[in-house]
Amino acid sequence: MRDSIRKLEVRVEIAPSRPLRLVVAALILRKGAGGTEVFICQRKPDQPMSLKWEFPGGKIEPGEGPEEALARELNEELGIAADIGERVAQIRHKYRNGGAVDLQFFVVKQFRGPLENRIFNDMRWAPLATLPEYDFLAADLGLIRDLSEGKLLEKI
Repeated sequence: MRDSIRKLEVRVEIAPSRPLRLVVAALILRKGAGGTEVFICQRKPDQPMSLKWEFPGGKIEPGEGPEEALARELNEELGIAADIGERVAQIRHKYRNGGAVDLQFFVVKQFRGPLENRIFNDMRWAPLATLPEYDFLAADLGLIRDLSEGKLLEKI
């Protein structure tokens, strides 16, 4: 009877796990007529997660600290020399496609140079209360809620 049991060879292919991407982003703030405003940017149509809104920033390169990486990214993306302030939030987010990010947010209250659009589809100053009206990246949504509800104002 044992000879009649058919053996099945099962091959399981495991997709290589994607490394955790270390990312930094800036909450560039100013006082506007309607209260505190933050600078937001929209991805181009040909980029991954096209036309989603985000805060400027990017990947931490090997050998860089978070503040150093953010200053470099803001110079590359917006042409500014930013004074990086304190870290106000850190989020780990896993996307449906398997990618994961560790995202640190820093306050920027001062910078030198005009804001230049070097890589974005659109960019603008937005009052904190209006942030939920924009289609932000999934990793940013918790922070968007907290900012729009005024929960982080004491930190920034």
